[in-house]
Amino acid sequence: MSNRTIFEDVSSDRKQQPTPTPGGLDRRRRGARGAIRVWLAVLFALVVAMIAVGGLTRLTDSGLSITEWRPVTGALPPMTEADWQSEFEKYQQIDQYHLMNKWMDLSDFKEIYWWEWGHRQLGRFIGLVWAVGFLGFLATRSIPTGWTGRLLLPGLLGGVQGAIGWWMVASGVTQGEGMTAVASYRLATHLGLAFVILGYLAWFMFMLGREERDLMQARRLKEAKLFGMGTGLMHFAFLQILIGALVAGIDAGRSYTDWPLMGGQILPPNPFMIEPLWKNFFENPGLVQFVHRVTGYLLFAFAVVVWMRGRRSAHAATRFAFNAVFAVLSLQVVIGIVTVLTAAPVEIAIVHQIVAVLAWVLILRARFLAAYPISTSIKGH
Repeated sequence: MSNRTIFEDVSSDRKQQPTPTPGGLDRRRRGARGAIRVWLAVLFALVVAMIAVGGLTRLTDSGLSITEWRPVTGALPPMTEADWQSEFEKYQQIDQYHLMNKWMDLSDFKEIYWWEWGHRQLGRFIGLVWAVGFLGFLATRSIPTGWTGRLLLPGLLGGVQGAIGWWMVASGVTQGEGMTAVASYRLATHLGLAFVILGYLAWFMFMLGREERDLMQARRLKEAKLFGMGTGLMHFAFLQILIGALVAGIDAGRSYTDWPLMGGQILPPNPFMIEPLWKNFFENPGLVQFVHRVTGYLLFAFAVVVWMRGRRSAHAATRFAFNAVFAVLSLQVVIGIVTVLTAAPVEIAIVHQIVAVLAWVLILRARFLAAYPISTSIKGH
């Protein structure tokens, strides 16, 4: 038997042991981050479409065309002329028809019906996409550690949103009460929750776009002051979105079409003509539009302050994010003024709403980068 050195294998015919691969546990914990992010992106795009379709449904006064809430059977539209006539007869019983649309025939009714049916159908489809994705990732154990509750949240909020949607519609499906539209504060609740859902989806997408270890390291570089200001801007923008919904709910955007004055004066005529006083802030078109204008001015002024602070960030990506926020908010101010001067036609009003979505997401993105900066090395720069 020949001597062996300590550097030789003990047995040449022994089965070679597999080499441990580092990071195996980490890969199991990270789950299917990329696939989940794609799924969230699809949901995000669908919610944006939902907001747009909902806005057009409101602008075309189509939201009360379906007078019943049938979450399951309502997925099928009328199939025969008799079905269409039945739906039309139900609509003919409510105040909106008697006070606004008594001129309609069946063909006119079909136009507004399809808008509301499409809006509800899109909501059902979003719920289906969420359920299939969530249950699929859950069944295959592909959800990263700590993410199950986060991914469950959009689905739960979507279910609540469906109930709020009917609560909103029910406020306008009246007989003998003189209601021709949904209650504006219920519309604001409905739109506000849509933006909350959109915000969660965007934030989760931002987080899944980077590895956990990267986020943990970036958190040490958090710009706390800028993050706080970004949080304030986010809340301020959300308030303005809610007030915008109040404007849309009572068509207040068409009440005064001059700018910067309203009816030739700073405060619109008869701002507190409704009793009790508080109702004027929800139901007086002139005052609601005035509040929306003033809030817009204040929001833009605060955005300038945040932008000036964001420009001093040490991180290029963060600076760019706050520059984008300021640019889009500036554009939104211009679009808002044009919307007023043109008495809020459908085409311009829906652009105003979509740009609000863009501004909302960009604010969230800038806030995220203030919390989790992307460092740029001197060598890379």
